[in-house]
Amino acid sequence: MCTHIKSSMDMTQFKYILLCSLLLTACAHAPQQPKAAVQDDQAEAESQAEPQAEVPQVLPNVELSGELLYEFMLTEIASQRGNDALAVTGSVDLAKKTQDPRLAMRAAHLALQFGQIDKALEALRIWRNTDPASIMARRMLSSVLLRSGNTEAAGNEFADLLKVDEKHAAQNFIQIFQMLAAYPNKAEALKLLRGLAQPYPRVAEARWGVAQLAQASGDAELALNEAKQAHSLRPEWDRAASLEAQLLQKNAPQQGLEVLRSYLSSYPDAHEIRLQYARTLLDQKQYKLARDEFQRIADENPENPDLAYAIALISLQLSDWENAEIQLKQALSKGKKEQDTVQYYLGQLSEAKKKEEEAIAYYREVKGGEFQVAAHIRIAYLLSKRGQLAEARQLLHQVHVTNDLPRAQLSMVEAQLLREASQFDDAYQVLSQALARLPDQIDLIYETAMMADKIGKFDEFEKLMRKLIKIKPDHAQAYNALGYSMLERNDRIPEAVELVEKALQLAPDDVAIMDSVGWGYYLSGKLDESVKMLRRAFAGDANPEIAAHLGEVLWVRGDKEEAKKIWQNSLKENSGNKPLQAVIQKFDP
Repeated sequence: MCTHIKSSMDMTQFKYILLCSLLLTACAHAPQQPKAAVQDDQAEAESQAEPQAEVPQVLPNVELSGELLYEFMLTEIASQRGNDALAVTGSVDLAKKTQDPRLAMRAAHLALQFGQIDKALEALRIWRNTDPASIMARRMLSSVLLRSGNTEAAGNEFADLLKVDEKHAAQNFIQIFQMLAAYPNKAEALKLLRGLAQPYPRVAEARWGVAQLAQASGDAELALNEAKQAHSLRPEWDRAASLEAQLLQKNAPQQGLEVLRSYLSSYPDAHEIRLQYARTLLDQKQYKLARDEFQRIADENPENPDLAYAIALISLQLSDWENAEIQLKQALSKGKKEQDTVQYYLGQLSEAKKKEEEAIAYYREVKGGEFQVAAHIRIAYLLSKRGQLAEARQLLHQVHVTNDLPRAQLSMVEAQLLREASQFDDAYQVLSQALARLPDQIDLIYETAMMADKIGKFDEFEKLMRKLIKIKPDHAQAYNALGYSMLERNDRIPEAVELVEKALQLAPDDVAIMDSVGWGYYLSGKLDESVKMLRRAFAGDANPEIAAHLGEVLWVRGDKEEAKKIWQNSLKENSGNKPLQAVIQKFDP
Protein backbone atom coordinates (compact mmCIF):
# COMPACT_ATOMS: atom_id res chain seq x y z
CA MET A 1 0.00 0.00 0.00
CA CYS A 2 2.78 2.41 0.98
CA THR A 3 4.72 1.44 -2.19
CA HIS A 4 1.71 2.27 -4.31
CA ILE A 5 1.37 5.68 -2.68
CA LYS A 6 5.02 6.55 -3.17
CA SER A 7 4.81 5.63 -6.80
CA SER A 8 1.93 8.00 -7.46
CA MET A 9 3.12 11.05 -5.45
CA ASP A 10 6.31 12.26 -3.84
CA MET A 11 6.97 12.15 -0.11
CA THR A 12 6.45 15.92 0.36
CA GLN A 13 2.92 15.71 -1.03
CA PHE A 14 2.17 12.73 1.20
CA LYS A 15 3.39 14.49 4.32
CA TYR A 16 1.40 17.60 3.43
CA ILE A 17 -1.82 15.57 3.06
CA LEU A 18 -1.15 13.81 6.34
CA LEU A 19 -0.59 17.12 8.11
CA CYS A 20 -3.83 18.57 6.72
CA SER A 21 -5.70 15.48 7.86
CA LEU A 22 -4.29 15.81 11.37
CA LEU A 23 -5.16 19.50 11.50
CA LEU A 24 -8.73 18.86 10.44
CA THR A 25 -9.08 16.12 13.05
CA ALA A 26 -7.69 18.39 15.74
CA CYS A 27 -10.00 21.25 14.83
CA ALA A 28 -12.98 18.94 14.92
CA HIS A 29 -12.20 17.94 18.50
CA ALA A 30 -10.94 21.29 19.73
CA PRO A 31 -13.05 23.20 22.25
CA GLN A 32 -14.82 26.19 20.78
CA GLN A 33 -12.89 29.42 21.16
CA PRO A 34 -14.25 31.35 24.16
CA LYS A 35 -16.73 34.01 23.19
CA ALA A 36 -14.90 36.66 25.20
CA ALA A 37 -11.80 36.13 23.12
CA VAL A 38 -13.35 36.56 19.74
CA GLN A 39 -16.56 38.51 20.18
CA ASP A 40 -14.89 41.69 18.98
CA ASP A 41 -13.82 39.92 15.82
CA GLN A 42 -17.33 38.76 15.05
CA ALA A 43 -19.06 42.15 15.38
CA GLU A 44 -21.82 42.81 12.93
CA ALA A 45 -20.80 44.96 9.99
CA GLU A 46 -22.45 48.37 10.09
CA SER A 47 -21.50 49.56 6.63
CA GLN A 48 -22.52 48.49 3.20
CA ALA A 49 -18.97 47.38 2.36
CA GLU A 50 -18.50 44.40 0.10
CA PRO A 51 -17.53 41.11 1.77
CA GLN A 52 -13.79 40.69 2.05
CA ALA A 53 -12.32 38.40 -0.58
CA GLU A 54 -10.56 35.28 0.60
CA VAL A 55 -6.82 35.56 0.02
CA PRO A 56 -5.07 32.18 -0.37
CA GLN A 57 -2.60 31.46 2.41
CA VAL A 58 1.07 31.11 1.53
CA LEU A 59 2.00 27.92 3.35
CA PRO A 60 5.53 26.86 4.30
CA ASN A 61 7.13 23.86 2.72
CA VAL A 62 8.00 22.02 5.94
CA GLU A 63 8.99 18.36 6.02
CA LEU A 64 6.72 16.37 8.31
CA SER A 65 9.33 14.63 10.37
CA GLY A 66 8.58 12.03 12.98
CA GLU A 67 9.55 14.54 15.63
CA LEU A 68 7.02 17.14 14.38
CA LEU A 69 4.28 14.57 14.13
CA TYR A 70 5.02 13.37 17.66
CA GLU A 71 4.95 16.94 19.03
CA PHE A 72 1.68 17.69 17.29
CA MET A 73 -0.04 14.57 18.60
CA LEU A 74 1.35 15.26 22.08
CA THR A 75 -0.12 18.77 22.21
CA GLU A 76 -3.52 17.51 21.01
CA ILE A 77 -3.66 14.79 23.65
CA ALA A 78 -2.55 17.29 26.32
CA SER A 79 -5.29 19.70 25.23
CA GLN A 80 -8.00 17.05 25.35
CA ARG A 81 -6.86 15.91 28.79
CA GLY A 82 -6.72 19.46 30.23
CA ASN A 83 -2.93 19.69 30.54
CA ASP A 84 -2.90 23.35 29.54
CA ALA A 85 0.79 24.05 30.17
CA LEU A 86 1.96 21.25 27.88
CA ALA A 87 -0.73 21.90 25.26
CA VAL A 88 -0.02 25.63 24.97
CA THR A 89 3.78 25.43 25.16
CA GLY A 90 3.87 22.60 22.63
CA SER A 91 1.52 24.27 20.17
CA VAL A 92 3.43 27.58 20.29
CA ASP A 93 6.74 25.71 19.77
CA LEU A 94 5.25 23.96 16.74
CA ALA A 95 4.11 27.30 15.30
CA LYS A 96 7.63 28.70 15.76
CA LYS A 97 9.30 25.72 14.13
CA THR A 98 6.96 25.42 11.18
CA GLN A 99 5.97 29.08 10.69
CA ASP A 100 2.63 27.60 9.58
CA PRO A 101 -0.24 30.13 10.04
CA ARG A 102 -2.69 27.30 10.70
CA LEU A 103 -0.63 25.99 13.58
CA ALA A 104 -0.12 29.54 14.87
CA MET A 105 -3.89 30.09 14.84
CA ARG A 106 -4.39 26.81 16.69
CA ALA A 107 -1.76 27.80 19.27
CA ALA A 108 -3.39 31.20 19.79
CA HIS A 109 -6.79 29.61 20.36
CA LEU A 110 -5.38 27.16 22.91
CA ALA A 111 -3.48 29.90 24.75
CA LEU A 112 -6.59 32.08 24.96
CA GLN A 113 -8.68 29.10 26.03
CA PHE A 114 -6.34 28.45 28.94
CA GLY A 115 -5.81 32.15 29.79
CA GLN A 116 -2.11 32.28 28.85
CA ILE A 117 -2.05 35.78 27.36
CA ASP A 118 1.72 36.03 26.76
CA LYS A 119 1.71 32.77 24.81
CA ALA A 120 -1.38 33.91 22.92
CA LEU A 121 0.38 37.12 21.88
CA GLU A 122 3.42 35.14 20.75
CA ALA A 123 1.25 32.82 18.65
CA LEU A 124 -0.84 35.67 17.23
CA ARG A 125 2.27 37.53 16.09
CA ILE A 126 3.46 34.41 14.31
CA TRP A 127 0.04 34.05 12.70
CA ARG A 128 -0.01 37.69 11.57
CA ASN A 129 3.55 37.56 10.22
CA THR A 130 3.07 34.27 8.38
CA ASP A 131 -0.33 35.29 6.97
CA PRO A 132 -0.20 39.10 6.60
CA ALA A 133 -3.41 39.10 4.57
CA SER A 134 -5.40 37.62 7.48
CA ILE A 135 -7.68 40.33 8.90
CA MET A 136 -8.79 37.93 11.63
CA ALA A 137 -5.22 37.52 12.87
CA ARG A 138 -4.74 41.29 13.06
CA ARG A 139 -8.06 41.82 14.85
CA MET A 140 -7.38 39.14 17.41
CA LEU A 141 -3.87 40.41 18.07
CA SER A 142 -5.16 43.96 18.53
CA SER A 143 -7.91 42.76 20.86
CA VAL A 144 -5.57 40.70 23.07
CA LEU A 145 -3.02 43.53 23.27
CA LEU A 146 -5.77 45.90 24.33
CA ARG A 147 -7.16 43.53 26.95
CA SER A 148 -3.68 43.03 28.35
CA GLY A 149 -3.34 46.80 28.83
CA ASN A 150 -0.79 47.49 26.09
CA THR A 151 -2.72 50.30 24.42
CA GLU A 152 0.26 51.65 22.47
CA ALA A 153 0.93 48.31 20.76
CA ALA A 154 -2.80 47.76 20.26
CA GLY A 155 -3.07 51.19 18.64
CA ASN A 156 -0.26 50.36 16.24
CA GLU A 157 -1.94 47.10 15.28
CA PHE A 158 -5.27 48.88 14.79
CA ALA A 159 -3.58 51.46 12.55
CA ASP A 160 -1.94 48.72 10.48
CA LEU A 161 -5.24 46.89 10.18
CA LEU A 162 -6.95 50.03 8.88
CA LYS A 163 -4.20 50.56 6.29
CA VAL A 164 -4.14 46.94 5.14
CA ASP A 165 -7.94 46.78 4.87
CA GLU A 166 -8.72 50.40 3.99
CA LYS A 167 -11.53 49.30 1.68
CA HIS A 168 -13.48 48.17 4.75
CA ALA A 169 -12.55 51.08 7.04
CA ALA A 170 -16.15 51.65 8.12
CA GLN A 171 -16.62 48.04 9.11
CA ASN A 172 -13.30 47.97 10.94
CA PHE A 173 -13.96 51.17 12.87
CA ILE A 174 -17.18 49.69 14.24
CA GLN A 175 -15.29 46.62 15.44
CA ILE A 176 -12.44 48.69 16.87
CA PHE A 177 -14.96 50.81 18.76
CA GLN A 178 -16.58 47.71 20.20
CA MET A 179 -13.22 46.55 21.52
CA LEU A 180 -12.39 49.98 22.98
CA ALA A 181 -15.83 50.37 24.54
CA ALA A 182 -15.01 47.53 26.92
CA TYR A 183 -11.69 49.07 27.97
CA PRO A 184 -11.87 50.32 31.60
CA ASN A 185 -10.00 53.60 31.07
CA LYS A 186 -12.49 55.46 28.90
CA ALA A 187 -10.31 58.57 28.51
CA GLU A 188 -7.40 56.49 27.21
CA ALA A 189 -9.71 54.57 24.88
CA LEU A 190 -11.07 57.87 23.54
CA LYS A 191 -7.58 59.23 22.94
CA LEU A 192 -6.61 56.07 21.06
CA LEU A 193 -9.68 56.08 18.82
CA ARG A 194 -9.38 59.82 18.07
CA GLY A 195 -5.84 59.19 16.88
CA LEU A 196 -6.95 56.32 14.69
CA ALA A 197 -9.87 58.31 13.27
CA GLN A 198 -7.87 61.40 12.37
CA PRO A 199 -6.71 60.12 8.94
CA TYR A 200 -10.30 59.10 8.11
CA PRO A 201 -12.40 62.30 8.54
CA ARG A 202 -15.01 61.15 6.00
CA VAL A 203 -15.73 57.80 7.66
CA ALA A 204 -18.98 58.22 9.59
CA GLU A 205 -18.37 55.11 11.67
CA ALA A 206 -15.10 56.57 12.97
CA ARG A 207 -16.85 59.79 14.07
CA TRP A 208 -19.68 57.79 15.62
CA GLY A 209 -17.25 55.67 17.63
CA VAL A 210 -15.44 58.77 18.90
CA ALA A 211 -18.80 60.27 19.90
CA GLN A 212 -19.69 57.16 21.88
CA LEU A 213 -16.39 57.09 23.76
CA ALA A 214 -16.52 60.85 24.35
CA GLN A 215 -19.93 60.40 25.94
CA ALA A 216 -18.58 57.60 28.14
CA SER A 217 -15.66 59.86 29.14
CA GLY A 218 -17.93 62.75 30.08
CA ASP A 219 -16.97 65.05 27.19
CA ALA A 220 -20.49 66.01 26.13
CA GLU A 221 -19.41 68.75 23.70
CA LEU A 222 -17.04 66.50 21.74
CA ALA A 223 -19.61 63.69 21.76
CA LEU A 224 -22.33 65.89 20.25
CA ASN A 225 -20.01 67.41 17.63
CA GLU A 226 -18.81 63.99 16.48
CA ALA A 227 -22.33 62.55 16.45
CA LYS A 228 -23.51 65.43 14.26
CA GLN A 229 -20.60 64.83 11.88
CA ALA A 230 -21.43 61.11 11.68
CA HIS A 231 -25.08 61.89 10.95
CA SER A 232 -24.11 64.45 8.32
CA LEU A 233 -21.77 62.00 6.59
CA ARG A 234 -24.37 59.19 6.56
CA PRO A 235 -27.86 60.72 6.86
CA GLU A 236 -29.49 57.33 6.27
CA TRP A 237 -27.68 55.61 9.17
CA ASP A 238 -30.14 55.13 12.01
CA ARG A 239 -27.49 54.76 14.71
CA ALA A 240 -25.96 58.13 13.90
CA ALA A 241 -29.34 59.85 14.06
CA SER A 242 -30.22 58.02 17.26
CA LEU A 243 -26.99 59.03 19.02
CA GLU A 244 -27.29 62.68 18.00
CA ALA A 245 -30.86 62.83 19.31
CA GLN A 246 -29.87 61.10 22.53
CA LEU A 247 -27.03 63.56 23.16
CA LEU A 248 -29.31 66.54 22.51
CA GLN A 249 -31.89 65.22 24.96
CA LYS A 250 -30.34 66.78 28.07
CA ASN A 251 -29.76 70.40 27.02
CA ALA A 252 -31.75 70.78 23.81
CA PRO A 253 -34.61 68.26 23.98
CA GLN A 254 -36.67 69.89 21.25
CA GLN A 255 -33.74 69.72 18.86
CA GLY A 256 -33.33 66.08 19.74
CA LEU A 257 -36.96 65.44 18.92
CA GLU A 258 -36.56 67.28 15.63
CA VAL A 259 -33.61 65.05 14.64
CA LEU A 260 -35.77 61.97 15.17
CA ARG A 261 -38.82 63.52 13.50
CA SER A 262 -36.77 64.53 10.45
CA TYR A 263 -35.26 61.06 10.16
CA LEU A 264 -38.68 59.43 10.33
CA SER A 265 -40.00 61.73 7.62
CA SER A 266 -37.39 60.22 5.29
CA TYR A 267 -37.41 56.68 6.70
CA PRO A 268 -40.89 56.09 8.17
CA ASP A 269 -40.32 52.35 8.63
CA ALA A 270 -37.32 52.78 10.95
CA HIS A 271 -38.77 50.87 13.89
CA GLU A 272 -36.03 51.55 16.46
CA ILE A 273 -35.97 55.28 15.71
CA ARG A 274 -39.75 55.49 16.00
CA LEU A 275 -39.59 53.71 19.33
CA GLN A 276 -36.92 56.16 20.52
CA TYR A 277 -39.07 59.04 19.28
CA ALA A 278 -42.08 57.74 21.21
CA ARG A 279 -40.04 57.30 24.39
CA THR A 280 -38.53 60.76 24.02
CA LEU A 281 -41.97 62.31 23.67
CA LEU A 282 -42.99 60.43 26.81
CA ASP A 283 -39.91 61.68 28.71
CA GLN A 284 -40.89 65.22 27.76
CA LYS A 285 -44.45 64.61 28.99
CA GLN A 286 -45.94 65.08 25.52
CA TYR A 287 -48.37 62.31 26.33
CA LYS A 288 -50.80 62.65 23.45
CA LEU A 289 -48.10 62.58 20.77
CA ALA A 290 -46.26 59.78 22.58
CA ARG A 291 -49.39 57.67 22.70
CA ASP A 292 -50.00 58.21 18.98
CA GLU A 293 -46.48 56.96 18.20
CA PHE A 294 -46.76 53.95 20.51
CA GLN A 295 -50.13 53.15 18.93
CA ARG A 296 -48.59 53.23 15.45
CA ILE A 297 -45.87 50.82 16.60
CA ALA A 298 -48.49 48.62 18.27
CA ASP A 299 -50.55 48.49 15.08
CA GLU A 300 -47.50 47.06 13.34
CA ASN A 301 -46.86 44.61 16.21
CA PRO A 302 -50.37 43.60 17.36
CA GLU A 303 -49.20 40.65 19.47
CA ASN A 304 -46.79 42.68 21.61
CA PRO A 305 -48.26 43.02 25.14
CA ASP A 306 -45.63 45.55 26.28
CA LEU A 307 -46.82 48.08 23.73
CA ALA A 308 -50.43 47.73 24.88
CA TYR A 309 -49.22 48.20 28.43
CA ALA A 310 -47.25 51.35 27.54
CA ILE A 311 -50.28 52.84 25.77
CA ALA A 312 -52.41 52.04 28.82
CA LEU A 313 -50.08 53.89 31.20
CA ILE A 314 -50.00 56.93 28.92
CA SER A 315 -53.79 56.84 28.74
CA LEU A 316 -53.87 56.85 32.55
CA GLN A 317 -51.74 60.01 32.49
CA LEU A 318 -54.25 61.55 30.07
CA SER A 319 -57.17 60.44 32.30
CA ASP A 320 -58.50 58.48 29.32
CA TRP A 321 -59.93 55.72 31.50
CA GLU A 322 -61.75 53.90 28.72
CA ASN A 323 -58.72 53.47 26.47
CA ALA A 324 -56.50 52.66 29.45
CA GLU A 325 -58.83 49.83 30.45
CA ILE A 326 -58.98 48.44 26.92
CA GLN A 327 -55.18 48.44 26.60
CA LEU A 328 -54.56 46.96 30.05
CA LYS A 329 -56.97 44.12 29.36
CA GLN A 330 -55.26 43.54 26.01
CA ALA A 331 -51.89 43.37 27.75
CA LEU A 332 -53.36 40.86 30.17
CA SER A 333 -54.92 38.71 27.43
CA LYS A 334 -51.71 38.76 25.37
CA GLY A 335 -49.82 37.22 28.27
CA LYS A 336 -47.66 40.06 29.55
CA LYS A 337 -45.18 38.52 31.97
CA GLU A 338 -45.77 41.05 34.76
CA GLN A 339 -49.47 40.24 35.07
CA ASP A 340 -49.39 41.36 38.70
CA THR A 341 -48.41 44.82 37.50
CA VAL A 342 -51.27 44.91 35.00
CA GLN A 343 -53.73 43.82 37.69
CA TYR A 344 -52.46 46.58 39.97
CA TYR A 345 -53.00 49.26 37.34
CA LEU A 346 -56.46 47.89 36.56
CA GLY A 347 -57.16 48.38 40.26
CA GLN A 348 -55.85 51.95 40.05
CA LEU A 349 -58.08 52.54 37.06
CA SER A 350 -61.15 51.21 38.87
CA GLU A 351 -60.37 53.48 41.82
CA ALA A 352 -60.17 56.47 39.50
CA LYS A 353 -63.60 55.52 38.16
CA LYS A 354 -64.94 55.24 41.75
CA LYS A 355 -65.58 51.49 41.29
CA GLU A 356 -64.17 50.44 44.63
CA GLU A 357 -65.42 46.83 44.70
CA GLU A 358 -63.94 46.24 41.28
CA ALA A 359 -60.68 47.88 42.40
CA ILE A 360 -60.45 45.58 45.43
CA ALA A 361 -61.02 42.55 43.20
CA TYR A 362 -58.18 43.56 40.89
CA TYR A 363 -55.84 44.34 43.81
CA ARG A 364 -56.51 40.90 45.28
CA GLU A 365 -55.18 39.37 42.04
CA VAL A 366 -51.75 40.91 42.66
CA LYS A 367 -49.97 37.84 44.03
CA GLY A 368 -46.36 39.06 43.78
CA GLY A 369 -44.04 41.52 42.09
CA GLU A 370 -43.12 45.08 42.94
CA PHE A 371 -46.71 46.20 43.54
CA GLN A 372 -47.77 43.45 45.93
CA VAL A 373 -47.38 45.57 49.08
CA ALA A 374 -48.91 48.60 47.35
CA ALA A 375 -51.94 46.52 46.34
CA HIS A 376 -52.53 45.39 49.93
CA ILE A 377 -52.22 48.98 51.11
CA ARG A 378 -54.83 50.11 48.58
CA ILE A 379 -57.21 47.35 49.70
CA ALA A 380 -56.72 48.36 53.33
CA TYR A 381 -57.37 52.00 52.47
CA LEU A 382 -60.58 51.17 50.61
CA LEU A 383 -61.79 48.92 53.44
CA SER A 384 -61.07 51.66 56.00
CA LYS A 385 -62.85 54.20 53.84
CA ARG A 386 -65.96 51.97 54.05
CA GLY A 387 -65.68 51.84 57.83
CA GLN A 388 -64.03 48.42 57.96
CA LEU A 389 -60.98 49.58 59.91
CA ALA A 390 -60.51 46.30 61.81
CA GLU A 391 -60.50 44.31 58.54
CA ALA A 392 -58.09 46.80 57.01
CA ARG A 393 -55.65 46.47 59.92
CA GLN A 394 -55.90 42.67 59.86
CA LEU A 395 -55.07 42.66 56.15
CA LEU A 396 -52.00 44.82 56.72
CA HIS A 397 -50.82 42.43 59.44
CA GLN A 398 -51.07 39.51 57.00
CA VAL A 399 -48.76 41.00 54.39
CA HIS A 400 -45.49 39.07 54.24
CA VAL A 401 -42.42 41.27 53.74
CA THR A 402 -38.76 40.37 53.77
CA ASN A 403 -37.00 43.69 54.46
CA ASP A 404 -37.31 46.72 56.71
CA LEU A 405 -38.58 49.36 54.30
CA PRO A 406 -41.95 47.78 53.41
CA ARG A 407 -42.31 46.62 57.02
CA ALA A 408 -42.01 50.23 58.21
CA GLN A 409 -44.28 51.39 55.39
CA LEU A 410 -47.07 49.00 56.46
CA SER A 411 -46.90 50.29 60.05
CA MET A 412 -47.07 53.89 58.87
CA VAL A 413 -50.09 53.11 56.69
CA GLU A 414 -51.85 51.44 59.61
CA ALA A 415 -51.12 54.48 61.78
CA GLN A 416 -52.44 56.78 59.06
CA LEU A 417 -55.71 54.84 58.89
CA LEU A 418 -56.05 55.12 62.67
CA ARG A 419 -55.25 58.83 62.52
CA GLU A 420 -57.93 59.39 59.88
CA ALA A 421 -60.33 57.63 62.25
CA SER A 422 -59.18 60.05 65.02
CA GLN A 423 -57.70 57.14 67.02
CA PHE A 424 -54.52 59.07 67.75
CA ASP A 425 -53.33 57.12 70.78
CA ASP A 426 -53.67 53.83 68.91
CA ALA A 427 -51.80 55.31 65.96
CA TYR A 428 -48.97 56.34 68.27
CA GLN A 429 -48.82 52.84 69.78
CA VAL A 430 -48.56 51.22 66.34
CA LEU A 431 -45.71 53.53 65.36
CA SER A 432 -43.90 53.15 68.69
CA GLN A 433 -44.02 49.36 68.45
CA ALA A 434 -42.71 49.46 64.90
CA LEU A 435 -39.96 51.86 65.93
CA ALA A 436 -38.89 49.50 68.71
CA ARG A 437 -38.27 46.88 66.02
CA LEU A 438 -36.68 49.32 63.54
CA PRO A 439 -35.07 52.02 65.70
CA ASP A 440 -33.08 53.75 62.95
CA GLN A 441 -35.66 53.80 60.17
CA ILE A 442 -35.79 57.48 59.13
CA ASP A 443 -39.42 57.80 58.03
CA LEU A 444 -40.62 55.79 61.01
CA ILE A 445 -38.80 58.07 63.45
CA TYR A 446 -40.34 61.12 61.80
CA GLU A 447 -43.89 59.77 61.76
CA THR A 448 -43.68 58.55 65.37
CA ALA A 449 -42.37 61.95 66.47
CA MET A 450 -45.17 63.79 64.65
CA MET A 451 -47.78 61.54 66.25
CA ALA A 452 -46.20 62.14 69.67
CA ASP A 453 -46.55 65.86 69.05
CA LYS A 454 -50.17 65.36 68.01
CA ILE A 455 -51.11 63.70 71.34
CA GLY A 456 -49.12 66.14 73.48
CA LYS A 457 -46.02 64.03 74.19
CA PHE A 458 -43.74 66.97 73.49
CA ASP A 459 -40.69 65.61 75.29
CA GLU A 460 -40.87 62.37 73.31
CA PHE A 461 -41.45 64.39 70.12
CA GLU A 462 -38.35 66.50 70.68
CA LYS A 463 -36.25 63.47 71.66
CA LEU A 464 -37.15 61.65 68.45
CA MET A 465 -36.64 64.69 66.22
CA ARG A 466 -33.19 65.34 67.67
CA LYS A 467 -32.35 61.67 67.16
CA LEU A 468 -33.44 61.99 63.54
CA ILE A 469 -31.32 65.11 63.04
CA LYS A 470 -28.33 63.28 64.49
CA ILE A 471 -28.80 60.34 62.12
CA LYS A 472 -29.56 62.53 59.10
CA PRO A 473 -28.20 66.07 59.60
CA ASP A 474 -29.63 67.31 56.28
CA HIS A 475 -33.23 66.32 57.07
CA ALA A 476 -34.87 69.72 56.49
CA GLN A 477 -38.34 68.58 57.57
CA ALA A 478 -37.04 67.44 60.96
CA TYR A 479 -35.57 70.89 61.71
CA ASN A 480 -38.78 72.53 60.51
CA ALA A 481 -41.11 70.26 62.49
CA LEU A 482 -39.12 70.70 65.70
CA GLY A 483 -38.83 74.46 65.30
CA TYR A 484 -42.45 75.01 64.30
CA SER A 485 -43.72 72.90 67.21
CA MET A 486 -41.81 75.21 69.56
CA LEU A 487 -43.25 78.26 67.81
CA GLU A 488 -46.78 76.90 68.10
CA ARG A 489 -46.25 76.39 71.84
CA ASN A 490 -44.45 79.76 72.18
CA ASP A 491 -41.52 77.84 73.65
CA ARG A 492 -37.84 78.87 73.25
CA ILE A 493 -38.57 81.20 70.34
CA PRO A 494 -34.91 82.13 69.49
CA GLU A 495 -33.92 78.46 69.32
CA ALA A 496 -37.05 77.67 67.31
CA VAL A 497 -36.19 80.40 64.78
CA GLU A 498 -32.66 79.00 64.41
CA LEU A 499 -34.11 75.57 63.71
CA VAL A 500 -36.52 76.73 60.99
CA GLU A 501 -33.84 78.96 59.43
CA LYS A 502 -31.57 75.91 59.27
CA ALA A 503 -34.40 74.04 57.57
CA LEU A 504 -34.71 76.84 55.01
CA GLN A 505 -30.99 76.67 54.26
CA LEU A 506 -31.40 72.96 53.49
CA ALA A 507 -34.60 73.42 51.45
CA PRO A 508 -34.70 77.04 50.19
CA ASP A 509 -37.72 76.53 47.90
CA ASP A 510 -40.00 74.80 50.42
CA VAL A 511 -43.00 77.10 51.02
CA ALA A 512 -44.02 75.32 54.24
CA ILE A 513 -40.60 76.08 55.71
CA MET A 514 -40.85 79.69 54.48
CA ASP A 515 -44.14 79.90 56.37
CA SER A 516 -42.46 78.60 59.54
CA VAL A 517 -39.62 81.14 59.23
CA GLY A 518 -42.07 83.96 58.60
CA TRP A 519 -44.09 82.95 61.64
CA GLY A 520 -40.92 82.76 63.72
CA TYR A 521 -39.98 86.31 62.71
CA TYR A 522 -43.48 87.46 63.68
CA LEU A 523 -43.19 85.94 67.14
CA SER A 524 -39.76 87.57 67.43
CA GLY A 525 -41.24 91.00 66.66
CA LYS A 526 -39.64 91.30 63.20
CA LEU A 527 -42.83 92.26 61.37
CA ASP A 528 -41.33 93.54 58.11
CA GLU A 529 -39.10 90.49 57.71
CA SER A 530 -42.07 88.30 58.57
CA VAL A 531 -44.30 89.86 55.91
CA LYS A 532 -41.55 89.55 53.30
CA MET A 533 -41.03 85.85 54.04
CA LEU A 534 -44.76 85.07 54.26
CA ARG A 535 -45.41 86.81 50.94
CA ARG A 536 -42.79 84.52 49.36
CA ALA A 537 -44.52 81.51 50.85
CA PHE A 538 -48.00 82.69 49.79
CA ALA A 539 -46.77 83.33 46.22
CA GLY A 540 -45.52 79.75 46.09
CA ASP A 541 -48.66 78.19 47.58
CA ALA A 542 -51.77 80.20 48.45
CA ASN A 543 -52.98 77.64 51.00
CA PRO A 544 -55.32 78.77 53.84
CA GLU A 545 -52.78 78.25 56.66
CA ILE A 546 -50.27 80.58 55.00
CA ALA A 547 -53.12 83.02 54.25
CA ALA A 548 -54.06 82.97 57.95
CA HIS A 549 -50.47 83.72 59.01
CA LEU A 550 -49.87 86.43 56.40
CA GLY A 551 -53.17 88.12 57.19
CA GLU A 552 -52.46 88.12 60.93
CA VAL A 553 -49.01 89.70 60.52
CA LEU A 554 -50.39 92.33 58.11
CA TRP A 555 -53.22 93.11 60.55
CA VAL A 556 -50.82 93.54 63.47
CA ARG A 557 -48.55 95.71 61.34
CA GLY A 558 -51.51 97.93 60.48
CA ASP A 559 -52.36 96.72 56.96
CA LYS A 560 -55.86 95.64 57.97
CA GLU A 561 -57.55 96.07 54.58
CA GLU A 562 -55.00 93.87 52.80
CA ALA A 563 -55.28 91.33 55.60
CA LYS A 564 -59.07 91.16 55.27
CA LYS A 565 -58.81 90.84 51.49
CA ILE A 566 -56.39 87.91 51.77
CA TRP A 567 -58.58 86.21 54.39
CA GLN A 568 -61.82 86.62 52.48
CA ASN A 569 -60.37 85.46 49.18
CA SER A 570 -58.92 82.39 50.86
CA LEU A 571 -62.16 81.70 52.72
CA LYS A 572 -64.06 81.54 49.40
CA GLU A 573 -61.88 78.61 48.32
CA ASN A 574 -61.51 77.04 51.79
CA SER A 575 -64.73 77.68 53.65
CA GLY A 576 -64.24 74.79 56.05
CA ASN A 577 -60.66 75.53 57.11
CA LYS A 578 -60.65 75.90 60.89
CA PRO A 579 -57.30 77.73 61.37
CA LEU A 580 -58.37 80.34 58.82
CA GLN A 581 -61.81 80.72 60.43
CA ALA A 582 -60.21 81.05 63.87
CA VAL A 583 -57.85 83.87 62.91
CA ILE A 584 -60.64 85.79 61.16
CA GLN A 585 -62.82 85.36 64.23
CA LYS A 586 -59.95 86.58 66.43
CA PHE A 587 -59.18 89.78 64.53
CA ASP A 588 -62.30 90.60 62.48
CA PRO A 589 -65.26 88.88 64.11
